[in-house]
Amino acid sequence: MRIVGLTGGIASGKSTVSNLFKASGIPVVDADVVARDVLKKGSGGWKRVVAAFGEEILLPSREVDRPKLGQIVFSSDSKRQLLNKLMAPYISSGIFWEILKQWASGAKVIVVDIPLLFEVKMDKWTKPIVVVWVSQETQLKRLMERDGLSEEDARNRVMAQMPLDSKRSKADLVIDNNGSLDDLHEQFDKVLSEIRKPLTWIEFWRSRQGAFSVLGSVILGLSVCKQLKIGS
Repeated sequence: MRIVGLTGGIASGKSTVSNLFKASGIPVVDADVVARDVLKKGSGGWKRVVAAFGEEILLPSREVDRPKLGQIVFSSDSKRQLLNKLMAPYISSGIFWEILKQWASGAKVIVVDIPLLFEVKMDKWTKPIVVVWVSQETQLKRLMERDGLSEEDARNRVMAQMPLDSKRSKADLVIDNNGSLDDLHEQFDKVLSEIRKPLTWIEFWRSRQGAFSVLGSVILGLSVCKQLKIGS
């Protein structure tokens, strides 16, 4: 199975690219969706985060007020690191189970959409790595327009993440999203062609089909050995 890593930065257009993969029939494991599940009321992640940040981050429904939590962690490196540390074990296990589900369904290629792909060292488990890149100027402009943030707040959120230039330098495939939507689609089609290339032998053996092939070979080998033993 080919596990493609998809990452980018806030307001880079990564979610748009993720949706394009889905629309093209490629299964996507979305770390943000996993993170939302991890923070559901009463879950283990919810309990640890509430214990660390206090009940003032909760809505009247007792669900986490995500915008409020975001304001807290994006204004403080230490609090952001604390949140990442608390959430990481739950998110990692959630991603693992989602990948396992795709493996069990027979998927040959999946995309793992993780904003913090390099920061949490998940890049070691994905190949190729696709980075959606924009200039910092474009990133700030889009973030302010999208979320109605001041330039200071937008800059704090951008600076809280690993620079996109650094991510681009570690990528196997880069989508430059500074241009129009048509430009994005054109680049996406090229990336899609790359990840749909035939699996390598290693990727094939990691797939469900490959595992069944190995199992079938073992069973056949044992059967032949048994027949030879009976006939001798």
